[in-house]
Amino acid sequence: MRADLLRRVTPTLVWPLLLTAVLLTGAPTVAIAQAAPASEAVPVADDPALEARVEALSHMLRCLVCQNQSIAESNAPLAVDLRNQVREQLASGKDEDAVIDFLVARYGDFVLYMPPVKAVTVVLWLGPGLLLIGCAGWLALRLRRRQREAAPTLSGEQHRRARALLEGATQPPEEPRS
Repeated sequence: MRADLLRRVTPTLVWPLLLTAVLLTGAPTVAIAQAAPASEAVPVADDPALEARVEALSHMLRCLVCQNQSIAESNAPLAVDLRNQVREQLASGKDEDAVIDFLVARYGDFVLYMPPVKAVTVVLWLGPGLLLIGCAGWLALRLRRRQREAAPTLSGEQHRRARALLEGATQPPEEPRS
């Protein structure tokens, strides 16, 4: 019965495993063979001054996909599109402020790493400071309450028993009775 089951299961398992092994071992060599050498890389912009402006502006804009990277650092397709859009607008003669205004109008203040202080963004600017002050106040209040709490006072007998327990005696020594 096991031999029959093994004959039926083996062909269905062998082909997917074989195909996976071929794809995993062959894919890196194909990718390496098709990669262009660094000498063939095409420059993004012919004008180095324009490229420097694009780079500087790209560091001020947030990638909307990654959210923790600028569009200069991100390789997300949207970040690449935004960099190209910034490059095109700067090449057409617009200044940095006009490009930023265009992107803010299109994507909102979230696209900026340093959002402006507005009624909507005041929590972003004041929130961390208020949170820090609140936590410091709570800590000070807690420490004051802790100081006010009286430390429990032990009687002489309790001190003697505690000392004996700390020294390793299981039973504190009995005092001589008179």
